Amino acid sequence: MPTTEIATLCENGMTSLGSYSLCFPYYIAGKDYYAMLLCCRNSSNTAKNILTNGKCAINFITDDRKYFKEAVRLGYPGETPEEKMKDTIFTLVDGKMSLEHPDEKFPKIIKEAFQVFECTWVRELDNAQDDKFQEEYFPPYHDFNGITSKNGAHFILKVNKILIKEKYYSSIIDGVKKSAFPRVPVDYGYRDNKNFWYTRFKTPISMPIPSDKGISLDTVKYAASRIDVDVKFTDEACAKLVKVPRVFLNTVLKGCVAWAKENNVTLITEKEMDIINDKRSKEKKNSK
Repeated sequence: MPTTEIATLCENGMTSLGSYSLCFPYYIAGKDYYAMLLCCRNSSNTAKNILTNGKCAINFITDDRKYFKEAVRLGYPGETPEEKMKDTIFTLVDGKMSLEHPDEKFPKIIKEAFQVFECTWVRELDNAQDDKFQEEYFPPYHDFNGITSKNGAHFILKVNKILIKEKYYSSIIDGVKKSAFPRVPVDYGYRDNKNFWYTRFKTPISMPIPSDKGISLDTVKYAASRIDVDVKFTDEACAKLVKVPRVFLNTVLKGCVAWAKENNVTLITEKEMDIINDKRSKEKKNSK
C-alpha cells in the first residue's frame, strides 16, 4: 500500500497532516476527472476537515527512514493539529491550487513529496452532501462516500492537480528507466503493539509484454474500416496501431478520426499517424 500524508485545512487556516495507507485510485477511466478513495476514522482531524471544507492534498513520501518515522508520529491518534504540527520535519509550501486561486484557502503541500494530488471531496456522491462533523454518528450510514459506519468514513476525492518532481515526470514522457523510479516505500498495513512495518525501495524488475499479446494487422484494419464512414486508414497507418491493447483500440481510432475531421483529412496514412502521435507527445509535455 502507499505511504501518504493527507494534508487538510483546519478552521483556523493551518494545515494539518495525517498519515494514511488506505488511499487508492477510484475513477481511472470513463469519467471527465480522476478520483481517489480515502478510508479513515470519522473522528479524525482529517475527516473533520474534509467534512468541513472538502479540501485536501495527498502527499506521497519516499522511503527515507526519517520520513517513515515522522509518518508513524503523525499517524498517532488523539493529538490536536497544533500538537502534531509543532515539530514536523516536513516543509510545507503552497500548492498549485493556491497559486491559481489566490482568493481561496487550500491546504499546503509537502515539499519533500515526490508526488502530490490536490483534491476536493465529491460530496454529492452517495448523497453525502449534508454530512457534517460531529462527536458521534448514528445510522443510516452511506454505502461508499461520507460517513459509512459508526466509526468510519470514506471520501471520494476528485484530483484537481497532479504535482510531480521533474525527474519522474520526464521519465513518464520520455520513457521509463530503472533509475527513474521514485523510492516508493512498501507499507505492509500491519502493526503490532510496538511497531509499524514497511520496507525500503529496491530496483524495479521489468517484464516485457508477451509478443503474442499484440493485435494482428487484420484486426486493426477490420476495426478501422468500421470506425467512420468518411475517414479511412491505409494499411501502413493501421500497422502503427498493432501495439495498442485491444480494449483501447476503438478509443484510439476515434481519436484519430476526430483529428482527421478537424483537419479535413479523409484518408489517414502513415504520415498522418506520425503527425497525430507527435501531437499527443506535445500535449503530454504541455500538460506539465
